[in-house]
Amino acid sequence: MTAISWDVLNQAHGALRTAVAEVADADWKLPTPCEQWNVAQVLRHACGDQLAYAAAITGSGGPSENPFEPAEDAPDAPRALLATALDGSTRAFATVSPGAQAVPSPLPQGPLPAETAVGAAALDAAVHAWDIAVAVGLPSPLSADLAALLTPVATTLAEPLRGFAYAPALDPRPGDDSVAGLLRYLGRRPDWTR
Repeated sequence: MTAISWDVLNQAHGALRTAVAEVADADWKLPTPCEQWNVAQVLRHACGDQLAYAAAITGSGGPSENPFEPAEDAPDAPRALLATALDGSTRAFATVSPGAQAVPSPLPQGPLPAETAVGAAALDAAVHAWDIAVAVGLPSPLSADLAALLTPVATTLAEPLRGFAYAPALDPRPGDDSVAGLLRYLGRRPDWTR
């Protein structure tokens, strides 16, 4: 079987790697746009979600903690944890053929079309990359092109997950680019600062 490479997932994983690579030891306890979570918790959540997507597809593995109740402390080896999660997700999605109509997912919606399932995993990684980057004072790793690719996925999936995985949408503002539009749709303030 030929391994499939999903560009949107590769871009999102790259954004998350970029953000986490720059987190200093003193930064893990900083607040994030995810109001209840610090940087370490967002990382743990993002890793858990990628592992959950992989486990849904492969039927094995999965996160070792509830991604929605992440521990407050940084993992012993945060970058290794991230590498394991992203590698597992990439390998799992490499088995998914474009156009497949019922790809298993950990979402309440259940199986999804391939492009939507891949987009959902990418959306999670990219937005949490943004959360981590802005929390530690880095430039956004979420590009306008990636945000434009992810916005249709967000509008397809977010509504049933409001109040659980996503906050209520914020009103768009004049001059919003694709990044700001996506962030507001997912309940984040693009101008967030700690």
